[in-house]
Amino acid sequence: MRTALDTNILSALLSNEAPAQSISSRLSQAYSEGGLVICAPVHAQLSAYPLAKPGFLDAFLEDVGVAVDFSLTEDVWRLAGKSFAAYAMRRRRSAGGSPRRLLVDFVIAAHAVLNADQLMTLDAAPYEQYFPQLRIIHSF
Repeated sequence: MRTALDTNILSALLSNEAPAQSISSRLSQAYSEGGLVICAPVHAQLSAYPLAKPGFLDAFLEDVGVAVDFSLTEDVWRLAGKSFAAYAMRRRRSAGGSPRRLLVDFVIAAHAVLNADQLMTLDAAPYEQYFPQLRIIHSF
């Protein structure tokens, strides 16, 4: 069972935030059950980590056992676009009452739907609503 990772999972691990120990345990389990993967946008977001000197991020990902999928296929972009459009329509109807989401969240989820079996995240809300077919790990 391949597990895709949201940026916030690896960011929490890098920053040693409160759930880091629990996240580390869950990552080990997921790795042994089928592997870990991130898509290119997650890699790009992690590149902004304050201590991410050249080579640091790739070494960290290798140590954790995370593969990076740098190619996003047309079907990922189409699913992300369809879901983002549904979100935008709903947000317009609610006059902006819900939290604003970024396209990157939808790309991460679409990649997980099409290239993994589940997504590990600290913020399940945007994914549960627009990607009901996606199995989400979010309890730490």
